[in-house]
Amino acid sequence: MGETIKIAMWSGPRNISTAMMYSFASRADCAVTDEPFYGAFLKNSGAKHPMAEKIIADMDCNWRSVTQAMCGDIPGNKSIWYQKHMPHHMIGDVSIMDFLDHVNAFLVRDPALVAASYLAKNELMAAEQLGFAQLVNYHKRISDHLGRAAPVIDSNAILADPEGQLSLLCAALGVIWDPSMLAWQKGPKPYDGIWAKHWYGGVWQSTGFGQPSAFSELPNEVGRIADSCRSDYEYLLQFRI
Repeated sequence: MGETIKIAMWSGPRNISTAMMYSFASRADCAVTDEPFYGAFLKNSGAKHPMAEKIIADMDCNWRSVTQAMCGDIPGNKSIWYQKHMPHHMIGDVSIMDFLDHVNAFLVRDPALVAASYLAKNELMAAEQLGFAQLVNYHKRISDHLGRAAPVIDSNAILADPEGQLSLLCAALGVIWDPSMLAWQKGPKPYDGIWAKHWYGGVWQSTGFGQPSAFSELPNEVGRIADSCRSDYEYLLQFRI
């Protein structure tokens, strides 16, 4: 095999992260992995997420062995490995600094849109569930290590111009743009986590990126949670590609 690249894409929940995974999986040269630390997070946090017991039983829940696997050989003899990660899941003894052999990038979305989408699937009680502070922490740490800002891409910008934004992202990641990233087959995917039947219903109905998300009024407390995340979101937007 020639040159290979591992991509760690860090995002919060409800952030078109699954659509992005499907986009990269559409490439013939790319393997993908769906939230490999989710089981370890649920086991160690006791968070009351839908299907938690089944997810824990289905996954490797050891922080170190999952990290070792993610830093190992790329599955399927592919040259690119796109890994979908969420920093607010990383409560164990590993962090972004264990992924220095990856290209680390960040996917963000306006917190009001994230909160509205999250609320449709799970109870939203605290800003920590949306992961913005953890995204900022990881971005600062890896950018300090690199000596330059790690790339950030905004979800609504992707939806407004998929080809343009994904072309820029590929350039920032060091991979060749592939138009196959604009479409995928409808329905479940073999690489989906087992939680997909609860969370992925909308993207299962899609065959490509949809229209930019519209804003809607949020319940008061949810709106306050979203507002508390805005400064972190705006910090990350400074580094948007």
